[in-house]
Amino acid sequence: MSSPVGKIAAVRLDSGDLGSTAVRVRALLDELGAKNTKIVVTSDLDEYTIAALQAAPVDSYGVGTSLVTGSNHPTAGFVYKLVSHAAGEDWVSVEKHSENKATKGGKKVATRAIKSGIAQAELVGTKQEGRELQVAIIDSGKAAKQLTPSEWVQAAREHHARVISELPESGRRLSQGEPVIPTVYS
Repeated sequence: MSSPVGKIAAVRLDSGDLGSTAVRVRALLDELGAKNTKIVVTSDLDEYTIAALQAAPVDSYGVGTSLVTGSNHPTAGFVYKLVSHAAGEDWVSVEKHSENKATKGGKKVATRAIKSGIAQAELVGTKQEGRELQVAIIDSGKAAKQLTPSEWVQAAREHHARVISELPESGRRLSQGEPVIPTVYS
């Protein structure tokens, strides 16, 4: 489903030469009549990168990692991928087609394939294919279960023991190496 020209609120740039890409994207948007569409740049930005982008047609900057850490301190890198957005009452899937970054749209479900009580694979896809890996704690802004704090701790312990017991024996080693069970994207 394509959006009508000029109705796209913003585009996000997060890799490559952000300055020159922003110039090309602004020209394309203007040519298409989307003169009010904003350009947002992200990608581990810091004050030096933002200063270097001042001449580019950038409307806003997504700063995260450098905001919460000092220089020369290690960070854990995480990536959030938009998979759908609301269009009135409906949800519209969002897919990425960039080379080496293609994604499948739609809400993802993480499950575990189990055979004879032993985990065979972790499955990530748009449909339920095995035992769910995630446990709801909050649902629609309310506690999924009415438990006391100590009951939540006990429930977490029991869940942890159950999922650990599903791993093959090699999954209990504390050494680096190949994954014990594969992660399969469907």
